[in-house]
Parts: sequence; C-alpha cells; structure tokens
Amino acid sequence: MKIGKKLTISFNSPVILGFFAACLGAYILNMITAGWANHIFFSVYRAPLFDPLTYLRFFTHTIGHANWDHFCGNIMMILVVGPLLEEKYGSLNMLFVILVTAFITGLVQFLLFPGTGLLGASGVVFALILMSAFVNFKNGEIPVTLILVTLFYIGGQIYDGIFLQDNVSQLTHILGGITGAGLGYVMNRNKMLAKNQLIN
Repeated sequence: MKIGKKLTISFNSPVILGFFAACLGAYILNMITAGWANHIFFSVYRAPLFDPLTYLRFFTHTIGHANWDHFCGNIMMILVVGPLLEEKYGSLNMLFVILVTAFITGLVQFLLFPGTGLLGASGVVFALILMSAFVNFKNGEIPVTLILVTLFYIGGQIYDGIFLQDNVSQLTHILGGITGAGLGYVMNRNKMLAKNQLIN
C-alpha cells in the first residue's frame, strides 16, 4: 500500500498480523455475545471428549481474552517481538510455534486443572520472548541475554506461582517459555547447520 510518493505500508509479518486479527476478532465477538464466545470457543477447560469443540479449544484458547487490558498486554508484546522472529525463521515456523504452544498449554490445562478455564495469548508471548533470546545463539556459546531472560521471566513466574494467589496461570507462562526456548534452539541450530553445509 503506497502513501504518497515514497512511503509504503508492507504486511511484513503475515502470521503475526493474522494472529493479531484473530485475537481482535475474538475479543469483539466476545463483547457482542456478552462472554458467550469466550466460554464456547476461546477458553480451554475439562469438557467431554465426544464434543468436537473440546479439540478446537486446545488451540483457540490463545486468541480469547478476558478484557481490553488483558488483550493489549499480550498483543503489544507479540507485535513487538513476533515480526522479528517471523523474519528470521519464516512464517511456517512461526505458525508452528504458535500452534504447538497453544496445544501444549491447552492440553496441560485440560488434564491437570479440571475445575478452571484458561484463555489468553500469554503462553505464546512467553514462547516468543524465550525464542527471541536464541536469535544470537552460536555453537558452543550461551548468550548472556538468554540467561537473563530465563532468570527474569521463568524465574519470576516460578516465584509468583509459589507466593502469589491470583488469576494468572504461571504454569502456562512457564510452559510457553520452555516451548519457545526448545523450538528456538532447534530452529537456530538447523539454520546454522544449513548455513555450514552451504559454506562447505
């Protein structure tokens, strides 16, 4: 899209922008339905296995949000970190990270916490944050940024989970962070191996 003679708007990150659009659409739909949409489509909780929506919610819980602050807090971080990762690792890999994170956090919630529901993109946020720490990862070297991010984000969530009583799922944050770190490591290693093969 062109603005004037020199400036253009580019859709630089289709998966992240698509995820943002899905979250915004889910938020609006939930407002219109006075909370019905979140309960039926955008939260994961213990439900009968013969219900097809049970399996859909393993993934769609990440696009549901309880309120505007919840939505903005998650989506702003995704819009800042996500495009850089999508540019480095590619759109298909970014979609894979989001889907895997959604499934793992949704499945754990379903199995371990039958009395509560889970919604929100915070698991994806933590996956992207920990994944971003691997951008400068090299063979045999551990970036100081990776250590600091792990200490502050994962360590902080463990502390909050032990000492705070709130409606925030610290376990989801930790699982998201571990998923992002694991996938970030694998993708970065594969990228380096491919690069080395081309050089040789």
